[in-house]
Amino acid sequence: MSRGRTRTFDLEQALDRAVDVFWRRGYEATSISELTEAMGINPPSLYAAFGNKRALFDRVVERYMRFSAENLRAAAAQPTGRAAARQMLTSVVISATSEGQPTGCLLVQGALTGAAENADVQDELARRREEVRHGMQLRFEQARDDGDFPPQTDPAALARYYLTVATGLTVQAASGIGREDLLQAVDFAMVAFPDASAEVSR
Repeated sequence: MSRGRTRTFDLEQALDRAVDVFWRRGYEATSISELTEAMGINPPSLYAAFGNKRALFDRVVERYMRFSAENLRAAAAQPTGRAAARQMLTSVVISATSEGQPTGCLLVQGALTGAAENADVQDELARRREEVRHGMQLRFEQARDDGDFPPQTDPAALARYYLTVATGLTVQAASGIGREDLLQAVDFAMVAFPDASAEVSR
């Protein structure tokens, strides 16, 4: 029985480079030729290692989510719900504006265009964003139980609000808005965080 060819490239490094391309270009706009050039491999090697463009994108998103999960855990470890929300937004700004990597967020940039044939990609990215929102909701539920804000406050609604803010921050970063301006926006967003002594009205 013949043996397959030995892989001659670093898989982890190739994945990191693919993250960069998909992050900059989004799923639909990224071509196989762009990927192979960035990854330093040829198309047969890409298909042999990852299957196809969609399968590679799934690996890229999984890799990116590990980084996002680290930021979410760091935010959740903050002593109060307010501090957790600020840490989360601040880490979003820092990540979205860091030198040496694309601006914005892969989970947002990858979904900015949406042809019907790629609806499953849009659904997957939406599911991943929902994972982030759910993680925030769990932290806010703990904050409510700890008395960080009024018991009537809806942790799910609060998580949706701050995910919306975070998404907007990444889009603004991708359009060229600088870090200091975005951190100022974080300050304004934190004004909306419910105070433990305040009444919640509708």
